Amino acid sequence: MTRWPVAARLALVAVIVAVAAVVALWPRSADSPAAGREAPAATGVPQAERAAAGLTPCPGAPASPTGGAGVSTPLAGLNLTCLADGKPVDLRAALAGKPALLNLWAYWCAPCAKELPHLQEFAGRAGDRMTVLTVHSDPEEAFALSRLTGLGVTLPGVLDPAAALRNAVGAPAVLPISVLLRADGTVADVVVRSFTDTDDVARTVAGELGVLV
Repeated sequence: MTRWPVAARLALVAVIVAVAAVVALWPRSADSPAAGREAPAATGVPQAERAAAGLTPCPGAPASPTGGAGVSTPLAGLNLTCLADGKPVDLRAALAGKPALLNLWAYWCAPCAKELPHLQEFAGRAGDRMTVLTVHSDPEEAFALSRLTGLGVTLPGVLDPAAALRNAVGAPAVLPISVLLRADGTVADVVVRSFTDTDDVARTVAGELGVLV
């Protein structure tokens, strides 16, 4: 095997060291993960995409909340993201003082897709007597908006990527689920099935919450 002269080998080592030094000192973009910081987090859904879905704004806390003061409710401390505008929603405050139906669903759930239009129609019949809120129990927010648009559903909704609400009310890991809340925020019933039609929703709500629609 041919051996390089000592002088040639030393020269090669010097070149390698010089190249390594140049690479180490080469300026990097501020956005590069190798520049000593984490890669920028992905931005949320664009506001234009939210607006295109045409969802009803999420309920806000009433100016003068009535009832529920000091009552233990699983909604306490539960803040989720509003699908309509991307802002946080304090569920306990937002739903205070009025009965509510919270529908847990996901964009990939076929029974949910059949049920959501019935809930939309029911909400129209109920008017301001109660709140109907969808809860997308999956982190894919853009898919949720697309699914609602395709179904023609414009109900107010929140994003619950970690299924915090489901865990808070002790519901099983299935979908769809509807949580019926009294005006004070306590749970009247957890409906672990899909509604067959709008009248089914109305009968269930009347029986558990006393709201006649």
